[in-house]
Amino acid sequence: MKLIVGLGNPGKEYEKTRHNAGFIALQELAKEINANKFKFEKKFNAEICIGEFNDKKIILAKPQTFMNESGLAVQAITNFYKITPENLVVIHDEKDLPIGEYKIQTNRGSAGHNGVKSIIEHLGTKNFVRARIGVAPQTKEIKDTSDFVLGKFGKEEFKILDEVTQKIIEEIVKFV
Repeated sequence: MKLIVGLGNPGKEYEKTRHNAGFIALQELAKEINANKFKFEKKFNAEICIGEFNDKKIILAKPQTFMNESGLAVQAITNFYKITPENLVVIHDEKDLPIGEYKIQTNRGSAGHNGVKSIIEHLGTKNFVRARIGVAPQTKEIKDTSDFVLGKFGKEEFKILDEVTQKIIEEIVKFV
């Protein structure tokens, strides 16, 4: 069994923000694997849906804890389903990568991402797969990180995000 977590913040006001790139990508992955509809599970404080790919059960999760406490939900899910960190993929925004780029890596630190930091702290390991989605502008420097990541994607950025999301899904499907 695999657990794929998309990071973001709950609530309509955050729906199309850069910080919710993980939620956005996870929604697309759910469609790709014909997973059931996301449903809030109180015991995890997360929206969960379950799908199958290559005869393997896949749990998709969107923590509803807000970004900085994502580890609480991930820990609850991994404990309940007895999922080891090696069977975990976390999809999240990456302000240090330009929009249109992504990296899939294992066994890395948080690089200042508070959601990833929370997961590492709660699981006691960094030995899980991370799909880092670039959200940085290609032309200018980020002055205020918080304002930037909580800002909404523009129309052109969404087109680029869609393309990158498809590439990431292809990579993640190989992991499953």
